[in-house]
Amino acid sequence: MGAIFKKERERQPLDKKKALIFVLTILFSAIYIWAGSLWAHPQSDRQAVYSQDTVKAQVSSIIAVRSTDVPGSTDAAQSIQYVYFRAKILSGPDKGGEAVACQIIDPNYYPVLQQINTGDKVLISPNTDGSSDAEWTMLEYLRSDVLIVLTVIFALCLLLFGRWKGLHTLIALTFTCLAVFSVFVPSVLNGRNIYAGSIVTCLFVIVSTMLLINGACAKSFAAGAGCFGGVAIAGLLTVIMDKALRLTGMIDEDTLYLQLLNPDHPIDLHGVVFAAIIIGAMGAIMDVAMDIASSLNELKQNAPDITPRGLVASGLNIGRDIMGTMANTLVLAYIGSGLCLTLLMAAYNDNLLELFNLELIVVTALQALAGSFGILLTIPLTSLFCVALYCHKKAVSHT
Repeated sequence: MGAIFKKERERQPLDKKKALIFVLTILFSAIYIWAGSLWAHPQSDRQAVYSQDTVKAQVSSIIAVRSTDVPGSTDAAQSIQYVYFRAKILSGPDKGGEAVACQIIDPNYYPVLQQINTGDKVLISPNTDGSSDAEWTMLEYLRSDVLIVLTVIFALCLLLFGRWKGLHTLIALTFTCLAVFSVFVPSVLNGRNIYAGSIVTCLFVIVSTMLLINGACAKSFAAGAGCFGGVAIAGLLTVIMDKALRLTGMIDEDTLYLQLLNPDHPIDLHGVVFAAIIIGAMGAIMDVAMDIASSLNELKQNAPDITPRGLVASGLNIGRDIMGTMANTLVLAYIGSGLCLTLLMAAYNDNLLELFNLELIVVTALQALAGSFGILLTIPLTSLFCVALYCHKKAVSHT
């Protein structure tokens, strides 16, 4: 019994140390998000290209449905429908009031929304262009509330199965999203250096995630170092191939609109490709690095007499099993994200030689290959870092 209490007393300082590091990491992350957000938004803050007063509303009744023929068309299916309805305003200064709005269903403009029904929740804005004689115009169905419910369910499941580790994961995920959407994205739109911004974002995400989930231990240091090494390799390969492939960064019409946001100081599209590749690959690379570091940590704890050479060999063997599925993850993710445009390109061009030299296809392939190279080289890098940390007598605690 005395031995048990002694062991508990020995573990308490470690628990206090973990708690202190956890709190300091949250504090540092919050300061980074706050300071980074101020840095990303200079005093001469840019104005949004498209902005209007949009509020939530719920359809209470349909007033009337009118149709107008499209000029020059004899097809009845091509008529424009005007759906007038009453709605209860759910947000904004007029919350609780009633509005008369109009849904315009024009087959010539996409997306063509389904006709609304009583009880539907929608987004409406003041009618300023005279498109109808209603005071408000419907913009979209309200979809964000459903996504919020799904996100809450995911968070609850994560807490249920992960418990404290799940809570740490949620906090790390929150800081990751804030780093991207509150710091990195505004910094790019406000003319900051994309290369530096993307590298700092990756470094912050790697460090904060490792410290929040596992604390300041040898496993975190090994996984973090291996992950950053893999991301650096993917970024370096992207820079080299950008020159070799003579990319313009003009992948599709979205990139054209992006460049036209500020003609005097256009956004560096090469930098956008660089950032997309390293930020997109970071998640898979981090997964591989942590898998290797965690596996070798367990191996070292259960077989403390294993030699450094044996530990590296085990890391490479584990990495070979991980490598195939992770490479597939990247390739399939990039193919899936651009599937619609890829199908369209293939439908209008049956010349495979020309198709595989289109910049859209080339950049998608480069994303998958650069990320896969990062994964491939993360395995030996993480294994070597594990040997340096786990086999050192004064190494940081493995747990």
